[in-house]
Amino acid sequence: MRGFRGGMMGGGGFRMGRKFASGDLQLVILALLVEQPRHGYELIKLLEERSGGFYVPSPGVIYPALTYLEETGLADVESEGTKKLYRITESGRRLVEENQTMIDMTLGKLEKIGAKMAHVRKIFDPESRNGDRDEDGFPEDKSEVATARMLLKSALRLRYPWSKDEAKRIAGILERAAGEILAGGRSGE
Repeated sequence: MRGFRGGMMGGGGFRMGRKFASGDLQLVILALLVEQPRHGYELIKLLEERSGGFYVPSPGVIYPALTYLEETGLADVESEGTKKLYRITESGRRLVEENQTMIDMTLGKLEKIGAKMAHVRKIFDPESRNGDRDEDGFPEDKSEVATARMLLKSALRLRYPWSKDEAKRIAGILERAAGEILAGGRSGE
């Protein structure tokens, strides 16, 4: 089917940004409908949850995608008062099966981003710290240095895994920083 191979899944990578190509979003929605019938709002919340808040599709994106899936026979809709419940059709199931690898990759990457977002939130949540020492063994410190250390660790985790060239670049930055820190102590003597 045309339109289902662009953007995030068709390219094999997860493009940075917070948007899906429309065909990719439609496939992800269908995959979520395979799990169980859902309302549009449930789909928005589920994608937000799985991505740790990184990807929160607006109603203006979700509902046109659902309408398209209904019009093309990939999903059926059942009215429940003012709400609509969407169910995947047999055609929709076949399309999901044909694109399962790409769907799994995309949902996996969304969940990986969600885990990274949760970790970053934990780092910056003062309630999550225990004892007098942090996880690296430093005494509890609420100074600018502690904040900078947390930012550095977070940046390293978010960039990982890195290529050989990227590892070399990062190592150079860290070595220069260590040198400046050590040199700064001597200049005050």
